[in-house]
Amino acid sequence: MAAENDTEQSTAPEPKAIARVKAFAAGHGGSARAVVENLGQAGARIVLIGEDGALGDVLVAGVAAGEAVVEAVEQVTAGEWDGDTTAALQIGPAHRRKMAGPRAR
Repeated sequence: MAAENDTEQSTAPEPKAIARVKAFAAGHGGSARAVVENLGQAGARIVLIGEDGALGDVLVAGVAAGEAVVEAVEQVTAGEWDGDTTAALQIGPAHRRKMAGPRAR
């Protein structure tokens, strides 16, 4: 029975994650696409792509928790890394430099 409770707790949407996803969607056109990526023991990352092409992310306890957050936020559509999702991204020069690290500076 304890294992069942652990599973239920880990898949319940995290209130802070819901608030961050809602805020991202509101700040980037009113809606967003989301791809949940497994990070192993570290949990999962909800990668967000706003209507304006902005990229953001929210870390959660695991894939099930990430999927629960995406389902809980009406303004967010679950997606995959397909052509439509990647085409929606608008990565600017500042973000590219940040991703490249110290060598790009």
